[in-house]
Amino acid sequence: MRTELEREYVDYVSVRLPHLHRLAYLLCSDAHQADDIVQAALTSLYVGWKRASGADNLDAYVNRIVVRRYLDERRRRWARVLLGDAVPEQATTGEHGFEERDELVAALRELPKGQRAVLVLRFLGDMSVEDTAEVLGCSVGNVKSQSSRGLATLRSVLEAGRVGSVEGDSRWTSES
Repeated sequence: MRTELEREYVDYVSVRLPHLHRLAYLLCSDAHQADDIVQAALTSLYVGWKRASGADNLDAYVNRIVVRRYLDERRRRWARVLLGDAVPEQATTGEHGFEERDELVAALRELPKGQRAVLVLRFLGDMSVEDTAEVLGCSVGNVKSQSSRGLATLRSVLEAGRVGSVEGDSRWTSES
């Protein structure tokens, strides 16, 4: 990569890295997996930087790469296997705000991956419906319906306090 293009890439990534890591973490709920997703996304971005830097909306372009890397990780067979017979307990801090955040992240994990991606991009990533549709490569109507369904499910899970008990949840088996 030429020096000028490389400098542009480094400048862009330096500014956007915290946002990209946050996006990946909200999608997968695992800091280490989020690091892997961001690293893979930034590698892809580096390889195609000349083309990517000419995009109309570079942030949407990069967000789309992150979401696609997340979805690729979810499709891999090893990502569905739990290496123990029980889910490890989460540490609680008792400080204000952490419990609510943990509950929200746990409730987000209950959603199907499409609804989760829409809610994370729209409400936690503060993206418009149109930008979310562009990132996910779907229609605006699909974003709206996924948003509506996802919010309804999220509300019911949070109100009922039944995080971890959504019917049909097969996250912890190797059959999903």
